[in-house]
Order: sequence, then structure tokens, then C-alpha cells
Amino acid sequence: MIDIPPDRPVLIAGPTASGKSALAARIVRDGGGIVVNADALQVYGNWRILTARPSVPEEEALPHALYGHVARDAQYSVGHWLREVEVILQGPLRPVIVGGTGLYFTALTQGLAPIPATPVEIRTEGDALPLPDLIRALDADTAAGIDLSNRARVQRAWEVLRATGKGLAAWQADTPPPLLPLDRAMALVLRPKAAWLDARIDRRFDMMMADGALEEARAELPHWQANRPSSRAIGAPELIAHLRGEMTLEDAVAAGKLATRQYAKRQRTWFRNRMRAWQELTPENAD
Repeated sequence: MIDIPPDRPVLIAGPTASGKSALAARIVRDGGGIVVNADALQVYGNWRILTARPSVPEEEALPHALYGHVARDAQYSVGHWLREVEVILQGPLRPVIVGGTGLYFTALTQGLAPIPATPVEIRTEGDALPLPDLIRALDADTAAGIDLSNRARVQRAWEVLRATGKGLAAWQADTPPPLLPLDRAMALVLRPKAAWLDARIDRRFDMMMADGALEEARAELPHWQANRPSSRAIGAPELIAHLRGEMTLEDAVAAGKLATRQYAKRQRTWFRNRMRAWQELTPENAD
């Protein structure tokens, strides 16, 4: 373990299944503070197992915040998350902010442009458009600065331009100061080797299934809407497809594992490109 002053905020980023939640819990247990979620899927109350949220005993053993507090059908954005984190930063407990959503950490340490909320009708319009049409509608500066293969990012940029008449890149150029500049925190990023992480992902998915992931998906089935942000829980679409009779359980599990590995690869790319100033840890060396 590295030496972390007990009064210094800690940021822990890393791909799924890399052990970052266990590290955050250890830091809080040994040095005090509160574990704060920075994962865009772990905020939803309808998923615990599939999003690898801390268990009930884990949450009861240490202070935790921003886990499972958002309804499945609620609108929740990085702006909502920042407002909630701002309150925690002003509180008495040292925050240990942990998660795999790079955009949350970027907004926290670099600032977030005050973009107005997207009207529901514009989001619905965007949902109906194919990715190439969304890309073609973007302004050049915005298109040059985002991952054009990531539909969620492209659609968000399209929605901003459609709703405000101003490109996402222009909004970002007017970003206010950050809530927590990087030099005021201990910023750690876990960068495991791909083979090590892929093996852990597969083992963890098997553990999720043993712990009741299929039952969790079954409870969600009557409420399922594929276009909700909460429905992006990795493995959820595959298990729902099985419950609908569209694939075998074996195929659903295999597809869920593959989707998780692909997600982890995208996370590793983000952290490698955007978090070069963060202190790198190699979690496989701790096994």
C-alpha cells in the first residue's frame, strides 16, 4: 500500500473487476473516510449483483455514498453526480471516490460545462436515428474530440447541438473551475494486464450468476426498457434475452462475459489516454 495522508481525498479509477472497490474499502477501513461511488451504473437501485455494487454487509461495515440511490427510470447525469459529490466534499469525512466511469472523474478534476438538460422529445428523436446520421450532424470540432464509435457519446453530442444550437466542444471551452483539482487529491488508476483482467471478469461473472444475477434480471423483466440508461448494466440485455426465450442461458452467460471484457477494454483505453498524470497501480502484483 502507498502512503496516503488521512485528510487527503483519494480518487481510484480502474476497469471493471480490477479490484478498485476492495482497495477503496481498505483505505477507508485503515485511514478513515467514506467510500463514494463514481460508477454510472452502480447508482441504480434495481441492479446490485450485475453492477458489482458493494454487498449489504460491505455497505453496513463502512460509510458509503451514491450507491443504488437512483430509480431505474430516473434521469441521472454527470451533472447530478457532481452536485451530490460537492455536498460530500464539504462534509466531515474524507472522500475515497472509486469507480470506472472516466467522465465522472474528468468532470470532477477538470470541470464540467453548464450544458442545459436535454428535452425528452429531442432524446427520443436521437434514439430513433442511426449512428451514421448522428455523426454527420455533428459540428467538426465536436466530432474531432469524441469517440465516434461510442453511440452514447455521439448521441449526447448530437442532443446538445440539437437542443442548444451550440456544439459540445464550444460548451466545453467555457468550462468553469473543477470541484476537486487533481493536485488536491491522491489520484490512483489501476492498470491491469488484459489477460489477467479477462480471467477475473469471467470468474466474477460466474460468481454473479451463483449469487443470483439471473433472479435479479427476472425481477427487472416486467420493467425492462432497453433504451434506459439503467438498462446498460453489463450482462443485463443478455440475461433478459434469455428470459425472453431468445437465447440459451449458456449463450447469454458467454455473451455477458464478452460484453464485460469489451467494456473493460474501452475503459482501459480511456484511462490510458486521459489519466496519464494519475499514479499507476498494477493490481495483479497484489494477487
